[in-house]
Amino acid sequence: MRGFESDPNEDEASRSMRGLFEEGWPGGGSREPGPLKSPSGSSVSAFIKKPRSAEVTAGSAAVFEAETERAGVKVRWQRDGSDIGAGDKYGLAAEGKRHTLTVRDAGPADQGSYAVIAGSSKVKFDLKVTEAAPPEKAEPEVAPTPEEAPGAPREVPAPATESEGNVPSPEGEGGWAMWDRRRVSQDRSQRPSFSGSVSVTPEGSAPGSQGAPDDPIGLFLMRPQDGEVTVGGSIVFSARVAGASLLKPPAVKWFKGKWVDLSSKVGQHLQLHDSYDRASKVYLFELHITDAQATSAGGYRCEVSTKDKFDSCNFSLTVHEAMGSADLDLRSAFRRTSLAGAGRRTSDSHEDTGTLDFSSLLKKSSFRRDSKLEAPAEEDVWEILRQAPPSEYERIAFQHGVTDLRGMLKRLKGMKHDEKKSTAFQKKLEPAYQVNKGHKIRLTVELADPDAEVKWLKNGQEIQMSGRYIFESIGSKRTLTISQCSLADDAAYQCVVGGEKCSTELFVKEPPVLITRSLEDQLVMVGQRVEFECEVSEEGAQVKWLKDGVELTREETFKYRFKKDGRKHHLIINEATLEDAGHYAVRTSGGQALAELIVQEKKLEVYQSIADLSVGAKDQAVFKCEVSDENVRGVWLKNGKELVPDSRIKVSHIGRVHKLTIDDVTPADEADYSFVPEGFACNLSAKLHFMEVKIDFVPRQEPPKIHLDCPGSTPDTIVVVAGNKLRLDVPISGDPAPTVVWQKVVTQGKKAPAGPPPDASEDAGADEEWVFDKKLLCETEGRVRVETTKDRSVFTVEGAEKEDEGVYTVTVKNPVGEDQVNLTVKVIDVPDAPAAPKISNVGEDCCTVQWEPPAYDGGQPVLGYILERKKKKSYRWMRLNFDLLRELSHEARRMIEGVAYEMRVYAVNAVGMSRPSPASQPFMPIGPPGEPTHLTVEDVSDTTVSLKWRPPERVGAGGLDGYSVEYCQEGCSEWAAALQGLTERTSLLVKDLPTGARLQFRVRAHNVAGPGAPVVTKEPVTVQEILQRPRLQLPRHLRQTIQKKVGEPVNLLIPFQGKPRPQVTWTKEGQPLAGDEVSIRNSPTDTILFIRAARRTHSGTYQVTVRIENMEDKATLVLQIVDKPSPPQDIRITETWGFNVALEWKPPQDDGNTEIWGYTVQKADKKTMEWFTVLEHYRRTHCVVSELIIGNGYYFRVFSHNMVGSSDKATVTKEPVFIPRPGITYEPPRYKALDFSEAPSFTQPLANRSIIAGYNAVLCCAVRGSPKPKISWFKNGLDLGEDARFRMFSKQGVLTLEIRKPCPYDGGVYVCRATNLQGEAQCECRLEVRVPQ
Repeated sequence: MRGFESDPNEDEASRSMRGLFEEGWPGGGSREPGPLKSPSGSSVSAFIKKPRSAEVTAGSAAVFEAETERAGVKVRWQRDGSDIGAGDKYGLAAEGKRHTLTVRDAGPADQGSYAVIAGSSKVKFDLKVTEAAPPEKAEPEVAPTPEEAPGAPREVPAPATESEGNVPSPEGEGGWAMWDRRRVSQDRSQRPSFSGSVSVTPEGSAPGSQGAPDDPIGLFLMRPQDGEVTVGGSIVFSARVAGASLLKPPAVKWFKGKWVDLSSKVGQHLQLHDSYDRASKVYLFELHITDAQATSAGGYRCEVSTKDKFDSCNFSLTVHEAMGSADLDLRSAFRRTSLAGAGRRTSDSHEDTGTLDFSSLLKKSSFRRDSKLEAPAEEDVWEILRQAPPSEYERIAFQHGVTDLRGMLKRLKGMKHDEKKSTAFQKKLEPAYQVNKGHKIRLTVELADPDAEVKWLKNGQEIQMSGRYIFESIGSKRTLTISQCSLADDAAYQCVVGGEKCSTELFVKEPPVLITRSLEDQLVMVGQRVEFECEVSEEGAQVKWLKDGVELTREETFKYRFKKDGRKHHLIINEATLEDAGHYAVRTSGGQALAELIVQEKKLEVYQSIADLSVGAKDQAVFKCEVSDENVRGVWLKNGKELVPDSRIKVSHIGRVHKLTIDDVTPADEADYSFVPEGFACNLSAKLHFMEVKIDFVPRQEPPKIHLDCPGSTPDTIVVVAGNKLRLDVPISGDPAPTVVWQKVVTQGKKAPAGPPPDASEDAGADEEWVFDKKLLCETEGRVRVETTKDRSVFTVEGAEKEDEGVYTVTVKNPVGEDQVNLTVKVIDVPDAPAAPKISNVGEDCCTVQWEPPAYDGGQPVLGYILERKKKKSYRWMRLNFDLLRELSHEARRMIEGVAYEMRVYAVNAVGMSRPSPASQPFMPIGPPGEPTHLTVEDVSDTTVSLKWRPPERVGAGGLDGYSVEYCQEGCSEWAAALQGLTERTSLLVKDLPTGARLQFRVRAHNVAGPGAPVVTKEPVTVQEILQRPRLQLPRHLRQTIQKKVGEPVNLLIPFQGKPRPQVTWTKEGQPLAGDEVSIRNSPTDTILFIRAARRTHSGTYQVTVRIENMEDKATLVLQIVDKPSPPQDIRITETWGFNVALEWKPPQDDGNTEIWGYTVQKADKKTMEWFTVLEHYRRTHCVVSELIIGNGYYFRVFSHNMVGSSDKATVTKEPVFIPRPGITYEPPRYKALDFSEAPSFTQPLANRSIIAGYNAVLCCAVRGSPKPKISWFKNGLDLGEDARFRMFSKQGVLTLEIRKPCPYDGGVYVCRATNLQGEAQCECRLEVRVPQ
């Protein structure tokens, strides 16, 4: 807080402006965000009526109501972030859209922040509990209105206004009226107490009313009204704007006074809220002032603007002092004591007991005027006040019954304005200054005494000079410059001169933070990572993130992560859910950006389904499946009922694999088993078959028997997934115990996918030859092992592989007999990786991808394929399809033209997904170019056609390789190439065409993607030359004489017309051109005469002729080669008299082939032979040279001039011409030569100096001497002549040494030494360099 000294002459506007930011509204608080609006302008809040903060007395009940947009919405009530449940303390009720919270028997412990939540909308409000005030006997009881319950929370309305007709005004309209005419003077006992929150609304308009009448003039439906509040209370000003006809939300600004923008002062005590009612299409804008202070009073303004409309409204706020119930001491009412925390300081002239405050009387209460206290009529109160010192004002006002002290001071200030002038200041500081953050501000005063000392204070503390604070003194002006203003510079400043001071207020306005790069809408799947990114105009700026209008904070949830990176701000959701969908916004002080997040459910893909199992008793059954999402949970069902795990039945979930393991299988376990993923509509089912062991009671010497469901030689196929464990448990019997032999049938020879079994009959097919061999399996350890007991034999394969597939033979033998069974094992796996795909039909943003099936399908049919692509220089593959591709080709789209891509493919079967195929050859999507433009036929002859065109408008990333030209006969569709290959030029002469044929021509542009669309001539072209009369088109500048200087090149281009091509002939003076110096160049459309270096002999008349058979056209050109003229001839002196000489000469022999423009006449004195021009551009061949000096001899010469220049030489007179002297001869007197030499001496020596570091310094002295002495400067004995930091000047004997930006090192003894032939002299001084403190 900053302090001020009260100025009794300070006007109300300055006091109000100063007090606005002194203690009322610090700008460091947080602002509660209003509901976020969607781009269409509608609010996204779930509430159409929100609960408001309230204040109740202790012991009463507080009721808060909220109304949702639709019925049936689940609503939660919270206090300080914790949910509230119904009980003895809190009552919760819901009826349709209306929801109510009742706080019973409110006490101080119930005070705090409450909130109501519906969906993603959250509204906060406060409850304040005050102690019940003791009743006052003098105050009559006021019956509560029907709308006010005795203990219910209420918003205290502003006092009713009445017209004042019976209170006289001492000075009428222009005087110091005691009260404003809008309210009545009341005694303290009749004034209502203003405590708590005040909501200011116009009469007949409730805060929540929807039927506000339309404003016939402006934009306001309801304008802010004047209000009153006590110190420490709260007040709300509301403005309603019709939004039915607005495409965008209106812009609203709140001001205090004339120019103070309140948006930059938003904080704990000042908040701006806005909302939108979609039902009534009305915008509500509110100004909340909490903990109001006396400085909050004053005039306010609300401005609303749209694209083409503007409206404003003025209103005022009056703040009253809080009054107790005790009787008011009139004298103490005038006393002003130091306000706690306000930082005010009293003046030195005030007494110790406190100062008297005139304005506080009006703020505390209004007094009725007592006729007994009024001054007698014969006394002039104003004269008494004008002559009295300010310390006597309160006594005189009290004696004469003056109660409107503010008006008295205003009138007295106007009366004494001319008399009271500042003795120290001619021009004071302005009442207030405003500057943007980061800019520079200059505070300037003008003093009456230019030599007076000045002090600058900031919040009462003296300011020291630094890099940011610079003091300047220019004459009587004193300036304080503050550079790079920050919020810390927002303070009160004073300029003190002697015992007088002037004050001002500096407001530093922080520029709004703008959003330079907005948010982007995003579409993600459930579980994916979401990151919103925006960029603001200022690094380190504070931003708010909102979801559906509710601010996102770290305290409420740990789901959101906020990140700052310079000017970039990020909102990160690691795993998105369906509840995260909605509108997200980032809000700064300069605007907001909105984006939509759409979250879709991810499709679940089954990479490996569960398969039917056949197991025997006491064996282990394992059902395994693999899905695409490792976070998906599920349940296992047995015959449609949920399976409960126990010690024998185990359920596991590792990554994407779900397993159901059943140990010690019993016949009761035979059933249909299903796996149902949670949240997905799919069901994976398989059947468990129990293989019963048939036990027959046989006597001893029982032949061996294999007890399986498939007796005999018919094979039983057992399917196992590669990598899983294969266990073949074969029950056996026999007495004595049989010997078990396991063998694997190894097939050799021709292999076919569907060949006959090993035991097929010989006539199974003559063309199928099979050779069988049996491999004995007897290992008891390792990956493939056999374990045999008395009643069973177990064949186990750990981690089944493709090589384990085949027919296994189990043979049991004992002395009684033998038994044999064939078991077929089939190992299924994921398919092999397909071969690298092939790319074809590459277009502008698409291509066709083709691939072959994998060499091995894993034992299961291939269900489809998954295609991925990536940029060539990237490592990230992107999936192109979520549904499996059934075909062996796919058209990939949405690629960027000119970027190299690679493709790869996966094969998927019931087991899972194969490894990726090798990447395809890199390819680049490039579209063919567009069609060429402006195809025209330039010329046609009997066998040729000349075409011309322009490049296509669309070239594409592939550039252009060239153009192809084709032609065909009219009415024919077969096009023939006009040239082999492509041409890079945009014109072509098609030769060897049949004369008289009517042909169509077309041109295509080609690039690496192939040919583009052709452009065809509009009409057929007849190959037949058209006879055209020859005609020369002589340019205008060649129709007059052509002048060139000798040595310059000559290039004469003459266009002509004619068909067939005319014959061109050049002649000079009627003779054909001869020699190598003149060359002729002819083309089908023009002829050129070229001379590399022109000579005088090339001048003459040239004639060019174009001829076609007996038709011709001629043109004549005159070429004139010019050069410099020769000098004039025969210069002679015709007469000499006095100071004059008459000259005459003849024109030059060679005029340079052009007109002579004139002559230049020069003279030279015989003694010096320096030539001076006498006449220039002189056109005659005789002249008179005057003003010659008597006794001197002169030579004369003449140059000739033409358009090229003057002649290289001049004609000079052979003999000098003497100007004769008169008869009297003067002999000059002879004088004795005087010696003026003098030794150097200093007429003004150097003086000792003390300077400030950083400012240029100058040392001066004066010296005399003849001849001119040589000057040398020394510092501490060192010569300064070579140091660039020192500059030395000498002018008219005044010597100066300039030291650029000296530092403390430059201090010392400086010596100036002067030396000449007569002697030397020196002087010295001491230089002190001070560093500023």
